[in-house]
Amino acid sequence: MNFPRVFLKKNEEKEIKGGFLWAFDNELGRVKYFEGNEWKECQFVPKEEGKAGESFPVKDGELVELYTNAGAFLASGIFNRSSKITVRLLGTEKAEEIDADKSEYIYKKIFDAMNLRKMHFDAGDSFRLVFGEADFLPGFICERYVAEGGKVYLLVQFLSLSCEVFRKEIISALEKVCEPFAIYERSDADVRLKEGLELKSGWIKAPKGSDGSATITIVENSVRIQVDLAKGQKTGYFLDQKFNRKEIWKYCRGKNVFDAFSHTGAFGLNAFMAGAKSVVCADISEDAVDLINANIKLNGAEKVVSALCVDVFDALKQYEAEGKKFDVIILDPPAFTKSAKMIKKAYGGYKEINLRAMRILNKGGILVTCSCSHFFDETNFYSMLASAAADSHRRVQILSKGGAAPDHPVLLGYPKSEYLKRAICKVQ
Repeated sequence: MNFPRVFLKKNEEKEIKGGFLWAFDNELGRVKYFEGNEWKECQFVPKEEGKAGESFPVKDGELVELYTNAGAFLASGIFNRSSKITVRLLGTEKAEEIDADKSEYIYKKIFDAMNLRKMHFDAGDSFRLVFGEADFLPGFICERYVAEGGKVYLLVQFLSLSCEVFRKEIISALEKVCEPFAIYERSDADVRLKEGLELKSGWIKAPKGSDGSATITIVENSVRIQVDLAKGQKTGYFLDQKFNRKEIWKYCRGKNVFDAFSHTGAFGLNAFMAGAKSVVCADISEDAVDLINANIKLNGAEKVVSALCVDVFDALKQYEAEGKKFDVIILDPPAFTKSAKMIKKAYGGYKEINLRAMRILNKGGILVTCSCSHFFDETNFYSMLASAAADSHRRVQILSKGGAAPDHPVLLGYPKSEYLKRAICKVQ
């Protein structure tokens, strides 16, 4: 079969050769396609620049091959003229190799992803099974949750056309590799609209003999956590912090702890399990605080852990005004920037919460601070911490640096996969 060939503009191949898996519409030059009994060629035209109703010889969702301007083969991927990311790359195989047995091709990717996780996680652990581009399945996310009792629930997201076209093969592979009790879909992120796809969510494989509830309880680091597959943020629970939550145990015994931007209370409950004297979990969302309170009760932590519905910025200011101090403060905020244009504003937000946290820590106290925005890179993160330390007039030692758990591998050449920064600091 003669698959369409998409050619980059001159000198646009450097990132692709370095491992980047996206080709943007403004990087594409021309397209060759087979029609009748001959190859034809046309200039690539982004959809919004084309004439209304005008067809294009390569259809959205087609498997294509990507070439340099000079004609050197680079990789194969899925074409989508509806998206700014016009070609999402699957691998360096020729298109005919992928098309020969699509089911086996997808199965191997998911099988390899599972084997990678088995090096770091036990069968009873919950973890991210597939991390999109970093596991060579662009746009596809799969969380593998193990509920109390051992039943496996999968939560899946098809966020791009490049995985949507393999939906049948992906679900089949997941069934073989994971033997799940149930599969829930959360393809409800707005990024699908940019791909020309509708939002969708619901059971792909409903749990047998249940009332259809999408709320389960998992155990992480001995902490029981409720996960709402249907309504929880993004994919229900932030599994990427598992080992960072365990890392704080050594600093929390007998300490007064403030867990800011708490979401589910997971950091705070890990502090409780480590023997903290008191823990305050704060979040601005009433729904989050309700979940925190449910998790506090699940773990029998009512005498030690409390939940507070408050803007963390306001709480830090109020504690400083009152002269209240903590021994350990955990800052795990949502991403303050989702674009490169907003880095300066994000810098100010990150600096403010870290500066105020440093001011209300007892001498020798521990600050656990994070950023989950890939745009706010490591250089900006540690520059911000140094500036916050200087302005708070505190001396800060970084005891440990970390990132996401190994179920979120970093793919070289794809910077979005290296997004989470975590520092544990001693504040003098």
